Amino acid sequence: MASTTPTDTPPAPPLSPRSGTSTGRAGDKIFSGLSRGSGILLLVIMASIAGFLTYRAAIAISKDEGNFLTTFDWNASADPPVFGIAVLLVGTIVSSIVAMVIAVPVAVGIALFISHYAPRRLAAPIAYIVDLLAAVPSIIYGLWGALVLVPYLEGLNIWLDQYFAWTYIFDQTQPGVARNMLTVGILLAIMILPIVTSVSREVFLQVPRMNEEAALALGATRWEVIRLSVLPFGRSGVISASMLGLGRALGETMAVATVLSPNFLLSLHLLDPGGGTFAQNIAAKFGEATETGRDALIASGLVLFVLTLLVNGAARLIIARRKEYSGANA
Repeated sequence: MASTTPTDTPPAPPLSPRSGTSTGRAGDKIFSGLSRGSGILLLVIMASIAGFLTYRAAIAISKDEGNFLTTFDWNASADPPVFGIAVLLVGTIVSSIVAMVIAVPVAVGIALFISHYAPRRLAAPIAYIVDLLAAVPSIIYGLWGALVLVPYLEGLNIWLDQYFAWTYIFDQTQPGVARNMLTVGILLAIMILPIVTSVSREVFLQVPRMNEEAALALGATRWEVIRLSVLPFGRSGVISASMLGLGRALGETMAVATVLSPNFLLSLHLLDPGGGTFAQNIAAKFGEATETGRDALIASGLVLFVLTLLVNGAARLIIARRKEYSGANA
């Protein structure tokens, strides 16, 4: 029986380059360069904005006769000028917290209804209306708030003061129209509701179908499917959506300026008229401000800029810590 010996396989001939290879590599290089350049440009823009704000703020603070962080007054046109951000800082944070407390649970509920409960014929129109609300200009919200929301909330203020004055925050010590932080918070909640709802809805729609079907196969109810499969997967997305809404609430200008009766009395009573926010104060005083006054307003803008960066940084840390538990990497 003849034995067979293995024969060496001849090396494969070199592949001829395809006609589009060089073009593809050149396109990759161009795209990579444009992406890198865009990122660098963004950093340069942010750095230039921060540098401009810091320079003008330093000029203003050097002329301030009061304490910039603790003074409860704003008179930048006086000689010497006195201005402080204590009231503005508290007002900005309080109004944004009220807006988030009201808007986020409602937005998540609407997003879950659209993505998992509503029939398809009903879900599409509701989603369209929600997206349409996000495009309404803020001045329209402000006019509606001043002409409709403020009069209707006067009764709510009386009811809250009557039954919940013991909570301190709902104790109305200065009766008046409902141009207060509670009204501002409710208006901001209505404004950020479409943003949080739209992003949360898209996140919930990305939940792997197999996860939900596996939970149903094990006998879970619809609420248990949402609690065990949908919400853990979409937690990071909901946090991101909430931070987008918070960013708008922190920087909202015209709607707040239209509704609020500003003053520089520091109070944590949500029903007391008055208060102020950074954006509202800048919009109200910039036109008539002197050069020193504009520098002072820019200094308050720097504080708002830093506050926004801190909030977004904290959100990124929360998302990074919870990402491994969200199911998004599965």
